Amino acid sequence: MRNVVVAQSGGPTAVINASLLGVIHACRSMPGRFGRLYAARHGIEGLLYEELLDLSSQEEAELDLLRTTPAAGAIGTCRYKIGRDATQDVERILEVLAAHGIGAFFYIGGNDSMDTAQRVSDAARERGLDLVCTGIPKTIDNDLGDDERIVIDHTPGYGSAARYWASLVLELNEENRGSSPADPVLVAQAMGRRIGYLAAAARLADPDRTMPLQIYLPEAGVSLPEIAENVEGELRRSGRVIVVVSEGIGIGDLGERRDAFGHAAFGSSRGSVAQALVNFLNDRGLPVRGAARGQIPGTHQRHAILCASPVDLDEAYEVGRHAVEIAVRDGTGYMATIVRNLGPDYRPAYGKAPLRRMAGSERRFPREWIAASRCDVTDAFVTYARPLIGEGYPEVPLRRGLPRFAQLRSDCVPKRLSPYTPEAYREADR
Repeated sequence: MRNVVVAQSGGPTAVINASLLGVIHACRSMPGRFGRLYAARHGIEGLLYEELLDLSSQEEAELDLLRTTPAAGAIGTCRYKIGRDATQDVERILEVLAAHGIGAFFYIGGNDSMDTAQRVSDAARERGLDLVCTGIPKTIDNDLGDDERIVIDHTPGYGSAARYWASLVLELNEENRGSSPADPVLVAQAMGRRIGYLAAAARLADPDRTMPLQIYLPEAGVSLPEIAENVEGELRRSGRVIVVVSEGIGIGDLGERRDAFGHAAFGSSRGSVAQALVNFLNDRGLPVRGAARGQIPGTHQRHAILCASPVDLDEAYEVGRHAVEIAVRDGTGYMATIVRNLGPDYRPAYGKAPLRRMAGSERRFPREWIAASRCDVTDAFVTYARPLIGEGYPEVPLRRGLPRFAQLRSDCVPKRLSPYTPEAYREADR
């Protein structure tokens, strides 16, 4: 029997632990094939430090709560990058896996995580090791895969974050309707470094286009002066306007901080697109009385469990289960996927794609889904995204009127190897 380790990487989502629970349940359904189940605490760093949580010894009631436990507090995540020349890191991972009898590695994450899983899979294969590495998709950006959306239609996490933004825009519209004499322009900034899927979800709040709503995606290539002209035009027509912008639209230097993968970390940067736009509009002067006001939702937009999509929760769980089936049936080097069956009604199916194809992939928002005005999206996007946000609300267990999340024991199993410092941190400490 192979022991199993599962880990998470990158920014968490509202449904990431549903995928974790899917892995747990699928492995437990095959007791003759899988042994003990571990979680690497804080992703790939947990493997490097040999910090493994024993999921097999956790209380069943706490594990069941993972389905509606958001973010990554249960087992942790990381943003550690294994460099191209970091051969010692890869060797260390293989040593830790071997030391604990682990023959199956499941990695929940985005394109960079799939690259890590692929490298571990390749290294194990080169050494003739009996190790299966399987990826499980996760990202609110919906940017994993190919531009045709054939290999993977969407990623777990996106449907819930899209629903959050649709709900938020409905609330912002009520705010803007009431306060427009003083604050006629309300600017809200959505996550999305280079990809506009999340900001586009604002249109789900108003598919009939009755609101004075403008949406700006990185792919639209609109400048600050062009945005200002569009805003001023809407103010002359409606007297108010809601503007949703992706955090990554190109408007100049924002003093961005970058993570280990070179990705802009806008939440910790000096400036923001929303504030830059608010300043630009107010300095330029509005054609109506009042001023522009900005709002930047933080990490809440990616892990708001009370606003999670039931469809997203179900699919995240199923894709975790499916990843285990892929590992058993097809062996190493694949990522589980969600595809959309053809037909008038939305029906998901589950497939697989080579990790090599997913590693470092980046799907852009389709050009044909950007409106000719470049400040909106088309009905084709609404048709695509609407089924993903589902109906109804998730049943989140409560205690004293507040959500009750999983509380896993955080003590790690005894280490069997010598201490180790990851290669990237050795460089940083010099």
